[in-house]
This record gives sequence, structure tokens and C-alpha cells, in this order.
Amino acid sequence: MYHNNIEIKEGAFIVSDAHYSYFRPHLLNFLQAIYSKKLNPTQLIFLGDIFDILFYEIPYSKEINNEAIELIDKISQEIEVVYLEGNHDFNLKKVFPHVKVFPISKQPLTCGFNGKKIMFAHGDFNGVMSYRIYTAIIRNSFVLYILRGVDILLNHLLIKKLDNYLSKKEDCKDFTGFNEFIDKRLNSFYKCDYFIEGHFHQNKTLLFDNFTYINIGAFACKQSYFIVNQSNETDLLKEVHFV
Repeated sequence: MYHNNIEIKEGAFIVSDAHYSYFRPHLLNFLQAIYSKKLNPTQLIFLGDIFDILFYEIPYSKEINNEAIELIDKISQEIEVVYLEGNHDFNLKKVFPHVKVFPISKQPLTCGFNGKKIMFAHGDFNGVMSYRIYTAIIRNSFVLYILRGVDILLNHLLIKKLDNYLSKKEDCKDFTGFNEFIDKRLNSFYKCDYFIEGHFHQNKTLLFDNFTYINIGAFACKQSYFIVNQSNETDLLKEVHFV
């Protein structure tokens, strides 16, 4: 658990799992709407997997996402942008110099909101041991530099194949037994007012003993984003579908 001095603002936008790529370009229009002031968040919070493939050590992954990267950078110079890295986008501090970037090692991230304690995570921070080993390996800079060399030698075939494979994944399916899974995984370990994460794409709110749990719906599924809404006494977040 990582503590910081970030205070969540009413009117903040929260976005998770956009899985932006050539095959799923919807995020770009959303970012353009923010940059052009058609949408006016007070703060922008990304909960990981905003890009399908983005790693600092592999330049081609930045090249194919350049438009969205530039928009996020421009937006982050006007409002506070908080980015919790996911399992598809990591090692991003040098990609987004004006963004507050939090790797998996600093998740869950504890923030404040009007005297309440909110914990944020992408959602892959406490998997089984085999998954933790896998995530440590894929985030390792040395491993990524090797993959960079292989990708260059193959004329970016590696990244193109991965991009194509990920575009065919079913991102919007139901997770059977999700309530019990989250209860066992989180409820006895954390105490806060709200625990908010992405990763699982379920778009559900669950009431547990220690907190209200919110799994943010994936932007990739319905182009949904969520607005922090203090005036709503029953729901912290308001879901909005970007058209």
C-alpha cells in the first residue's frame, strides 16, 4: 500500500482499460475532446491498460501510440493527470514526464477525498505467485531491451503480432464468481471507504465489511468513463458513455 498527498477532486474523470491501439482507436477522440475543452475534467485518473502495448524500452510501442501519448502529455500540463500502470502499459515515467505515474509496486495507491480514504489500483498487484513472477519478468528493463533488439531485427513483427493477437481478445465477458473472488482477495486485507480498480472489466459495485468496492468498466467495451460526483449521496462515481 502506497500513501501520497493526492487529493481527488470532484469532477475528476476516471478511465480504465481503454486498450488503445490501431484496432481500438476510440480513446483518441476522448483525449481530443478533453484537450479541446469539449470535456472539462478537474483531474484525470488512468487505472492502467490505457494502451494495449506501451513500454518505454521499446520505441516502436511509443511510435504506434504517438498521437495519444502527445495528447496525454499536453493535457497533463494543464490539469493533474494520475496514471497507475497496468499489465499492458508500464515503465512509463519517461514517456509521460508531466504525469504522476505509479508502477505496480506503489499500488494500491491511497488518496483522499473530502475526508474519505480511497484506494486505487489497476488490479493485478496481488495475483498468485506464478503471475507475480511473470509480471516482474515482463516489467524488467533488461528483458525489455532484449525484446527491443529482437523486435528491430524482425522489422517490428513481434509487436505487430502481439498487437493483432490482443485486438482479438474478448474484453467484455462476465467473470463468474467475481463477488466471492474479490471478497477473498481484498476484504480482509484493506480498510478504507472505497477501493477502486480496473483490470477485470466488470463494471460492478460491491459492498464489503471494510469498504465499498468499485470495479471500473473498461473504456474498451462501451467507451465508458466515470466522474467523481460528490453531490450524489448514493454513488461516488457517475458513469458516462463517450459518444
